[in-house]
Amino acid sequence: MNGGRTPWKLATIVGVVAGTVAGSALAVLVDSGTAQRADASPEPWIEASHLPPLLTVADEPAELRYDAFCLAEEDADEPCEVDATVYVRRGDSGDFRELPVTDDRGSSQGRLVALVPPELSRAPQGFSYYAVLRASRTGATVTLPAGGATAPQRSRPLGRAVEVSLEEHRFGAVRRPAARVVAAPWGSGVGAVGLEPGRQLTPIGGSSFDVAADGTVHILDEANRRILRWRPGATAPDEVPVAINGTIAELAVAADGTAHVLETTAEPGERAVLRTFDARGKAIARTALVERGSQLRVGPGGDAIVLQQPSGQWMAAFEANRPASGPRQRATGRAGRSLANGEELVVLQTGSELRVALVGGRSVRQSWRITSASELAEVQLAERIGRSVVVVVRVYSEGVDEFRVLVLGERGLVESFPVASADWAETAPLARFRVRESSLYQLGSTPNGLFVDRFDLEVAR
Repeated sequence: MNGGRTPWKLATIVGVVAGTVAGSALAVLVDSGTAQRADASPEPWIEASHLPPLLTVADEPAELRYDAFCLAEEDADEPCEVDATVYVRRGDSGDFRELPVTDDRGSSQGRLVALVPPELSRAPQGFSYYAVLRASRTGATVTLPAGGATAPQRSRPLGRAVEVSLEEHRFGAVRRPAARVVAAPWGSGVGAVGLEPGRQLTPIGGSSFDVAADGTVHILDEANRRILRWRPGATAPDEVPVAINGTIAELAVAADGTAHVLETTAEPGERAVLRTFDARGKAIARTALVERGSQLRVGPGGDAIVLQQPSGQWMAAFEANRPASGPRQRATGRAGRSLANGEELVVLQTGSELRVALVGGRSVRQSWRITSASELAEVQLAERIGRSVVVVVRVYSEGVDEFRVLVLGERGLVESFPVASADWAETAPLARFRVRESSLYQLGSTPNGLFVDRFDLEVAR
């Protein structure tokens, strides 16, 4: 299926983000990526991962942990050692200071740890930081986040959060949708969606979708290299051919019909790519990303922003009708995805706890701390609707999983209900849900075909 292409590893969105999902801040926060010095041999590539403490609570120690090692060729006769330098400062301005970094002797994969001093970690304005990791023998380096001192990672105190406690999840009692707005069989004909075997024979088809303000549903049929556009009330979709590589990708459509496709595979040695098409499918631009992308959205100004990994930051990819350069992408890195009102929605998932915050300027304006009696996996979506925030998170237990939809209001949980995972065919990892107006849309599949369901939500305007 890949035609010899090597798939980029995608980060699971374990932390929605501050930037992490929601235009939001759904930031995927289990980051993993590679970097190499341009003139180095392919022997050791540095691989690094980091879970940023985006939202902290009082008396909680702030440890910056980096799992780092080198990917060396089998015949490499010398070990690869990685060291790190971490730079931190109070708030968003001022000089950075260097933190001591130690080896975690209890880790088998080379974990590096820096402890943020309490006078910084508990500061009312929070702290910002970045790290530079180096392979001792070759000098290969990677900076996390990619912008370094220009766009460092940001950690803020959660503040006086609204507490929400979720009881043990009861599997099987899912809510029925208000409507099934798209139903398409597998296939390549009119009104059908392509299906193909993926890695290890996992079915793959209809890898992403988006919903316009008027209810038009756009489905990326990557197997047939086209976008299928279902208009409200139509019996069959419009077909828009697009020049994509035909592998799993994510789709985001702007108000004027401009379609952005984030490809999750790349030719060996090439970067991940964002492709942009006009409403008729004509190629407009090809943007090389500075890091691989894990999630795609259209920003408040109509531009394309990508959650890039391993930085775990949203970066501008296509703005002002042109591709964003590498330096521009790095400089615009933010942990949270910007909202139309100028705020950022930040979401952090750690274990069975979710922390959600609306950040304006340099402070947290509204926040929620959600604890769950059931195990939580990735946050699929976090979006603001009016005065409410909608979060969709996967819940699992012993081989079974569902999604739980949470509608958060100023005083707590407004609405909560489960929906079936409905993921018979593989999609882009964080592409199963979209919100428009006061409705939640879900992309799902069965052995018979693909569908999009609509759920109506209780939200405060």
